[in-house]
Amino acid sequence: MSDDVLSRNDVESLLRSLDNGAPAAQPTAAPAQKADAKKPASKVRILAYDFKRPERVGKEQMRALQSLHDGFSRNVGASLSAVLRSIVEVRLISVDQLTYSEFVYSLEIPTCFNLLKPMPLEGNWVLDISPSLLYPIIDRMLGGNIGADSSLKRPLSEIELRLAARISSVFLRELEVAWANVAELKIEVERVESNPQLVQIVPPNEVVIMVSFELSLGTIRGMANLCIPFNTIERVGSKLTSNSWVGYASIRANSETKSKLLSRLDGSMADVIVTLARSTIKSADLFDLEVGDIISTEKDVSHPLEVEIANRTKFHASAGAFKGRKAIQIEHVIHTNKE
Repeated sequence: MSDDVLSRNDVESLLRSLDNGAPAAQPTAAPAQKADAKKPASKVRILAYDFKRPERVGKEQMRALQSLHDGFSRNVGASLSAVLRSIVEVRLISVDQLTYSEFVYSLEIPTCFNLLKPMPLEGNWVLDISPSLLYPIIDRMLGGNIGADSSLKRPLSEIELRLAARISSVFLRELEVAWANVAELKIEVERVESNPQLVQIVPPNEVVIMVSFELSLGTIRGMANLCIPFNTIERVGSKLTSNSWVGYASIRANSETKSKLLSRLDGSMADVIVTLARSTIKSADLFDLEVGDIISTEKDVSHPLEVEIANRTKFHASAGAFKGRKAIQIEHVIHTNKE
């Protein structure tokens, strides 16, 4: 039972309120209860959580992905400009995480939907290139001008698909270079579809990372989207951090990096030019030269010869013969101030 006991006045007040049909007056509250009622409610921060779009990718990883693909956009723009022999600007628009169904339904139909296989990662990536951008690019590759009709609404033909594959290969090559610090990838195109809604590489509610680029070719503008399901890069996600991920900033080369560069340069071909002497001659004398004529120079025969490697003077040498052939013998190396 409650310890509160109503007084005679409280009972009479309740009875009068019942007879009159008016709401009953509340019993006098204790002073402590009145004080609690006046206290302001404590502020509690409530964050909305959408179970359809769980935030699986951390902010640090998103920043790393943005920096990675920002450098990728610059490189792919330079490569496309070389292929098309026209200035192509590629700009990173956004890096967002959303569900796969939201990504698919945001694309236009028909489109150039490239299904990628990023080996050795499991799963598939998607490279989507807008047809409004591809048709002018294809016309440019065939010798036309920039300014084709970008409002065509039809799938690419077989010939156009082969030409579009050259553009996709530029994206894939630069994508492998951009991801080299995270994982050594070999990316291939498994197939190309025109209707993205017919391709399901992950469940509809699976989280994917959409990287959007804007390509500008003259007056033509279009979008290219790269879709990366998070479950395909989850096992290398630890490398997408500011501590372990190395971006495009200049760093000091270490001994391991130098040895790798030297091993790759071992088989490179370089032009070797030996300058015997330098002199000047009149044009009239040059035209009168015949076989057997002698040109005198101011250089002494005992002075060393200059040896150039790839247009850079690197050695001093002396002339001679080896196994019946004209040859030079390296005397010493020329060190520049930078070296």
